[in-house]
Amino acid sequence: VYLGAVAIGATIFGFIYTGMNFLRMGTTGIAAQQFGANDNDGLRVSLGQAVIVALLIGTLLIVLQSPIGVMALRLIGGEPDVQRFALEYFQIRIWSAPGTLINYVLIGWFLGLQNARVPLLIFLTINVTNIVLDLVFVLALGMKVDGVALASVIAEYSGLLVAAIFVIRSLSKRAGKWPLARLFRVRAYAAFFSVNANLLVRTLALMFTFAFVTAQGARLGGLVLAANAVLMNIQLLTSMALDGFAHAAEALVGKAVGQKDPQALQRSVNLSLKWSLIFAGGFCLFYLLAGPSLIRVLTDLPEVRETAIRYLPWLILSPLVSVWSFLYDGVYVGATRAKEMRDIMLVSTFLVFLPAWFLLQDYGNHGLWLAFTLFMASRGIGMHFGYRRRVLPSVAAP
Repeated sequence: VYLGAVAIGATIFGFIYTGMNFLRMGTTGIAAQQFGANDNDGLRVSLGQAVIVALLIGTLLIVLQSPIGVMALRLIGGEPDVQRFALEYFQIRIWSAPGTLINYVLIGWFLGLQNARVPLLIFLTINVTNIVLDLVFVLALGMKVDGVALASVIAEYSGLLVAAIFVIRSLSKRAGKWPLARLFRVRAYAAFFSVNANLLVRTLALMFTFAFVTAQGARLGGLVLAANAVLMNIQLLTSMALDGFAHAAEALVGKAVGQKDPQALQRSVNLSLKWSLIFAGGFCLFYLLAGPSLIRVLTDLPEVRETAIRYLPWLILSPLVSVWSFLYDGVYVGATRAKEMRDIMLVSTFLVFLPAWFLLQDYGNHGLWLAFTLFMASRGIGMHFGYRRRVLPSVAAP
């Protein structure tokens, strides 16, 4: 019951925070361009505006926690005891929302400054603190889901404290001032909201696609649903690994755009793409040779293993198809071309993925995975041509 409750609560927060990831992406692109332009005042503004918005959203989540929690639990369902403990978990962990969202901002800001060490330290602080406190609260003090939730809250604010220390150190080395008028005047947020609103729509379309794959897998039966869940974990592993190069592209491209240097922009894209393709090829080979063994690690149910292995070829192909969209996500974020990202995502979702699925649904789960593969390919192709035709030409030489 406790495990199920924590799983449901974590699912709710995973959904909420995935939707809020635009705070991280938008901050990275804006900060990277100001870093490239050597605009220290602008760096302060990008940080201050994003922190204020994250704080407001986090506070709003706390204020609306009752209707959000009730609605989410009603949608997910579950046994009464599981729901009761899940609500208890939710009501405690929701207090971490401001800290979590501000951490998103600070991680994005440091990535924009081409500093990946501080984000790594923030993640390590949050996760190690969470693990240690879980052990203390649950095993030593005998707490239940309340201990797990409280550990997450404390961990998020511990990460925020570490991040704040490094922000102070970083700004102390950059001469400049805080243009307060740009922090407290609503009109000054126009550029910020223009970028982040489009990123939010793009993220929601992506979340819809993954939810649709899960829902259609469920309609094909519990066995297919379980197998697809295993395969989606492998897809997640691929995306998280290759996102490292996308984050590098965000910082490098943003700096080149800030410097108005098209040659540096092209070099950044070529370098990021080169290493992305090398690692994508490595993942393809790894899944080809060790994919069945990886599936056996992820599940011990023989029927689920057999079903997942049947559809494994789609995951072997996936890295080389997906890598283009992952990499160009970073390029577009660094160039703050969120509108184009939104449009390409909407086209790929509603004009490629959904029509492909309806045409291919007679092929069952193979048709579902083919539709998903076409979705990823469409994103990469659309963003590649968009980069050539719009992003690169827009960066004028000084």
